[in-house]
Amino acid sequence: MPKKSKAQGVKRGSSDQGQLPVKQSRGEQRDSSSPLCFQSPDSLFESLIRPMGTEQFFTEYWEKKPLHLQRADPVTASYYQSLFQLSDLQNLCSRGLEYYRDINVVSCINGKKKVLNKEGQVRHSALTKNMVQNKATIQYHQPQRFKDELWRIQEKLESFFGALVGSNIYITPEASQGLPAHYDDVEVFILQLEGQKHWRLYSPTVPLAAEYSVESEENIGIPTHDIILKAGDLLYFPRGTIHQADTPAGVNYSSHLTLSTYQRMSWGDLLLDVLPSLLCDRSRSEVGLREGMPRRLLLDRSEGPHISQRLAAGLRSLANEMETGMQELRITHMKRDFIMNRLPPYCQQELSSPSGKIPALEDEVSLRFKDHMVITVEPSQDRRVSLTQCTQLRTQLVVFVLHSLKNQRESHMMGESCDEQEDRSISRGLQFPLSYLQALRQLQLAEQLVVAQLQLPTQEAKLNLVLSLWSENLLRVL
Repeated sequence: MPKKSKAQGVKRGSSDQGQLPVKQSRGEQRDSSSPLCFQSPDSLFESLIRPMGTEQFFTEYWEKKPLHLQRADPVTASYYQSLFQLSDLQNLCSRGLEYYRDINVVSCINGKKKVLNKEGQVRHSALTKNMVQNKATIQYHQPQRFKDELWRIQEKLESFFGALVGSNIYITPEASQGLPAHYDDVEVFILQLEGQKHWRLYSPTVPLAAEYSVESEENIGIPTHDIILKAGDLLYFPRGTIHQADTPAGVNYSSHLTLSTYQRMSWGDLLLDVLPSLLCDRSRSEVGLREGMPRRLLLDRSEGPHISQRLAAGLRSLANEMETGMQELRITHMKRDFIMNRLPPYCQQELSSPSGKIPALEDEVSLRFKDHMVITVEPSQDRRVSLTQCTQLRTQLVVFVLHSLKNQRESHMMGESCDEQEDRSISRGLQFPLSYLQALRQLQLAEQLVVAQLQLPTQEAKLNLVLSLWSENLLRVL
């Protein structure tokens, strides 16, 4: 994918993309027409990779090696085809699709990618002409913005992985290739929708790559896997796996769906998130971290070994406190990025106003949409603070409850500015005093709980918490 494209999502006039899907039965059991089970995020993923078991997949394949699941199952093939067909393009083009933002027209010529995009809105006749005359591939960005069933699938997968899940559809005519050999920075699941696609996979030059890159034919060696994907088949490969694909001669065209996830979800990314707050906390209790560094250090042309030794000693001390539990990890930016950019819940009713009984002290309550909310502990005002300010922040930490119930499906994975993200995080969440943290964790861990049992000092505080959550549709009375 990329995680988010640089283009901005916009509203389209004549589409039904904002409409809610048909009401589902409680629990969302498997439909008679679908081989997938939507009862839970776990059950969906299990049915997606069937007959492979989830535990076996993560033990043997995840981040390790490719997996090809061949399915001679007409039900699965028919269901995959219902997710998207070539015939859907004409209707989609009437919804105001634009080149670059929504559609790319590409072709691989002599091992290099050639972009055949025009400017402005996409016309179906122009796409058809490019496919026929130029043997071009149509790359359709983030179709979950338009197709309800893809919204349904990706929303559940985002809950399963705890990470954003993007998608693209590729339509490639006979005897042609859209993209040169390359590797991605995401875990990739390919669902073959129509026709057949010939895939060649190669050993990574950069295992578990953290960025996209094209690789020359001279560097990739011979394929480790040479696969023909047929309708209903699934192919998985880890990020960094070099790959290229073409539609074989004799096959009119191929269409496949790429589901991609786990971009910037590494241990290194987690350290970049948690270390600033850990250092901030540590500097309050460790005077050595507040001592000034040597004069003219920033002007020195080389830092001596004593600088590295001093920093290493500080990090070792911090690591010891982390290991013994004396320092609490606070994951903030990654949580915010995920919850502010993920899909909203796929559900049958409007979520703009609360429903059901207003909670009282004697009521049993439970959280709703637990997978669509996160709790962070952060400074109440400017979250971008320097270490020199950390000693003043002990009483300024507050609890934020952020949720994705008001996220816009049509802008999913389409990118936005930092200011827009900040505005949305303010409008799509709640702020509480730090003293509310334990009670919030009670609600997170419990299936149900009496309001009076919340670990807060006053009845007023208990009611304030549950009423605030109820008003955001995050809590219900049982």
